[in-house]
Amino acid sequence: MSSLIPKGVFSCPEDNQRIKAAWQHFLQSAELPGDVAVRPPVDQSWRRCLDSRVDPGLRQAPEPLTEVQLQAIRERHRRLLDASMPVMAMARELMAQSGNIMLLADRNGMVIEAGGDYATLSQAERIHLMPGSPWNEQFCGTNAIGTALLLGQPVQIHAAEHFCEGIKRWTCSASVIRDPRDGHILGALDVSGESQSFSRHSLALAVTTAHRIESALARHEMASRYRLLELSIEQLAAHHDEGLLLFDPHGFLVRSNLHGPAALAARGIDLDIRGACRLPALALGPEGSPAGPLPDWLPGDWLRPVQARGEVLGMLVRIPWPARAAGTLVAPKADQRAPAERAPGFARLVGNSAAMVAALHKAQQLAGCNVPVLLQGETGAGKEAFAQGIHYSGIGREGPFVAINCGSLSRELLASELFGYAEGAFTGARRGGMKGKIEAAHGGTLFLDEIGEMPLDLQSHLLRALEEGEIYRLGECEPRRVDFRLVTATHRDLREEVAQRRFRQDLFYRVAVTSIRIPPLRERRDDIPLLAGHILKREAERHGRPLPELDPEALQALMAHDWPGNVRELRNVLEGMLLLGGRRLTRDDLPDELRQSARLAAGAVEGQLEEAEREVIRQAIERSRGNLTQAAKALGIAKSTLYLRLRKYGMSRVPEAGERLRLE
Repeated sequence: MSSLIPKGVFSCPEDNQRIKAAWQHFLQSAELPGDVAVRPPVDQSWRRCLDSRVDPGLRQAPEPLTEVQLQAIRERHRRLLDASMPVMAMARELMAQSGNIMLLADRNGMVIEAGGDYATLSQAERIHLMPGSPWNEQFCGTNAIGTALLLGQPVQIHAAEHFCEGIKRWTCSASVIRDPRDGHILGALDVSGESQSFSRHSLALAVTTAHRIESALARHEMASRYRLLELSIEQLAAHHDEGLLLFDPHGFLVRSNLHGPAALAARGIDLDIRGACRLPALALGPEGSPAGPLPDWLPGDWLRPVQARGEVLGMLVRIPWPARAAGTLVAPKADQRAPAERAPGFARLVGNSAAMVAALHKAQQLAGCNVPVLLQGETGAGKEAFAQGIHYSGIGREGPFVAINCGSLSRELLASELFGYAEGAFTGARRGGMKGKIEAAHGGTLFLDEIGEMPLDLQSHLLRALEEGEIYRLGECEPRRVDFRLVTATHRDLREEVAQRRFRQDLFYRVAVTSIRIPPLRERRDDIPLLAGHILKREAERHGRPLPELDPEALQALMAHDWPGNVRELRNVLEGMLLLGGRRLTRDDLPDELRQSARLAAGAVEGQLEEAEREVIRQAIERSRGNLTQAAKALGIAKSTLYLRLRKYGMSRVPEAGERLRLE
């Protein structure tokens, strides 16, 4: 934790008397005595307070706001309050009788929430250290909340280090809370108590808690963006005659379609959408409409609100191509393929079941959008085939498709495979070095299979490559720029992996912008006949064999199997049957384990049929009051056949009239 806190921010309580004497000297001469060392953050803050004419005799902060005024401010900071709610609830429980309180302030130093030790909260109210009071340096002089906000870093202010006389009985530690979207300061988290409760650990607690709030904000932000993107993905993928830009409710750019940059350039609009881009005018007001005046280049009829259940979640901006003299639009040629037709990159994916069609439809939509895609599915379900489909039907189809399985390599080998290495980076390094998979995917698609198996320390390096767009080869100091589309896959539940701290939360939200669940084969059994025919045809051509006929009983056995290895297992089974069988593949050509399961399944069905027949006979005899002639007639069988069935099912004697049939 100490690495997160800059040097010079910790107080030294043993110097309290000397610092108090230095403060008195400073007030008289505007200079510090040469024999007393005051920490730089405190020294600089005292000088700012003197220049701003802050009253050093101040006993308390300004009077708190009214409840109505405070509530209005709290509503403006609802996002920050919601993210900090679990933390503040914890403070109320864990800080009871600890002598400390926890305070949340907005970016102006206004305290908007407080919790902790009840007695200390009461003492804090005497100096107005409470919700509704401002604690910036301009009003209260040197203090942890105001000084941390001004410096933008963690600060601990103890006792005599405060500039104002009435606050010198207190010790406080604060850390700023930054917006995960662009890093601007949202507020501060402070841990305070009377001076005798001083602890260096208070600052570490403030920093850790602030980071937890930032993580909660990031989770909420990514969930909101995911929902917004899900609602807009069809429009982003479908429009080929105009540029489309998707903005979140705060005016931040979420995504552009393929033609966004070109459409902006064609109209001479100077808007850089390659990095972090924000249009403050598109931040939504309480009514769900842009809060500020729109830029001159943005007509109101270009805006399309994205809504769900009446709530506006963001704004889609359409950028029409400029008209030619004849009034036609200048736009790239649109792909006129019918929506139901499968894109070329997905042609190798076979299946018409509802689950498969839904997954394919979503994949085809996402192929045209430059967003990371997470493929979730069991081993052998076809994740790499989906990844290739997205690549060869998508925006980077002309670039390379580079795949690597993160679970099949050791940590050291995976690091060199991903990032490459310089010549001489380690013993046995190739002369001239080696380009890594990330670098090799430049201009195309990087497919990271089984990303859930990636070691934690490598996850941080991957995250940096994704966020900064650059990588360092092992043994090199100069970064290399990379630009690629990311598709990842896993059979694990990454949310559970994050909860168990086996997968980085920030990386999860970076790679799982959109996700596709690939159904296992047992959930799409209706596709097995089509898949079997496709696989047999391909394998027969590959091995130079005539295409065999698949016996209906063998096909029934294939459809009854659960296929834990999914399509990969089905392919292996059919290839083995092709190589070892004849022109007609029967149940006898099945592998032993499938033959056994087929027999068990057939036996189970046969047993169910016999039990059903036994019950029908019993009911027929009961309805005929034991008259076997009438019972046989009702059953549509000969009386002799009925006697055979009675012996088969252990119905040892014919019941008398009115007597129930006894089964042995």
